[in-house]
Amino acid sequence: MTAFLRSRPALLEKTYQLAERAAWALNPLIARIGYARVERLIKPAEDFAKERIFGCHHCGQCILHSTGMSCPMECPKNLRNGPCGGVRPNGHCEVKPETRCVWVVAYENSQQMPIYGHELIEIQPPVNRRLEDTSAWINMLTGVDKRVPAGWIPIEEVGVAHRA
Repeated sequence: MTAFLRSRPALLEKTYQLAERAAWALNPLIARIGYARVERLIKPAEDFAKERIFGCHHCGQCILHSTGMSCPMECPKNLRNGPCGGVRPNGHCEVKPETRCVWVVAYENSQQMPIYGHELIEIQPPVNRRLEDTSAWINMLTGVDKRVPAGWIPIEEVGVAHRA
């Protein structure tokens, strides 16, 4: 089943889109119940599904939809913005030669994703390790997944920061 789903990034993309819409629609109710309470309820199912389908590492800042439905945390170097210089000519990882590079898979999958495929080229902020083992869905709803570490300047502000 996992191989079946992984080979269908457009289906996973559409499923993500529906789940995201449902989460935002339910957000007022979730907020009233309490994010911590709802997290205790949904996190086991979230972990189970993401582990089985994507090899989830529970970073708490899921960007699967932006990386071709391929988890960048599967990269042995935890690279969130593209491959290292060690991708082998056959598309395999330099650290784990038996495994295809996460970013080669991400690129190939993004080509099949009409909704979010273009997001592959967006620069992602570094992982906030304090969010590990928390619900990425709850973090999305509360906005905590968008908070960046001190000193991080979003790419769109880099030119502005240098001119100031």
